[in-house]
Amino acid sequence: MSKELEDRFHNYARVVRDYCGRLKWDVINKEYIKQLIRSSGSTGANYIEASDDLGKADEKMKLKIARREAKETLHWIDLSLTYEDPAPGQEKLKLMDEGEQIRKILSAIIIKLGG
Repeated sequence: MSKELEDRFHNYARVVRDYCGRLKWDVINKEYIKQLIRSSGSTGANYIEASDDLGKADEKMKLKIARREAKETLHWIDLSLTYEDPAPGQEKLKLMDEGEQIRKILSAIIIKLGG
């Protein structure tokens, strides 16, 4: 596995965490924020686990889980409410773009591994 990608996924989780810290903490966003922080961190964590030398089947499974978590992160970002505030609204678009790139990267790796 690539250290560069590991760092990119880690950095993405940190940026998502910081974005969540700027969102209005209300009854709606509270649940979205919790899920968003979990899924963004799980993307990188599963990518790291995929690098453990436990065989190709395990590697592919962990990468598929990482991709699933990346998709889930996009879902929670999309649902998070910025209440028409332009600052988090712009950040939300950037996070969606980076999240989609991460999903595509993971998909390409999985395809390259044959599955």
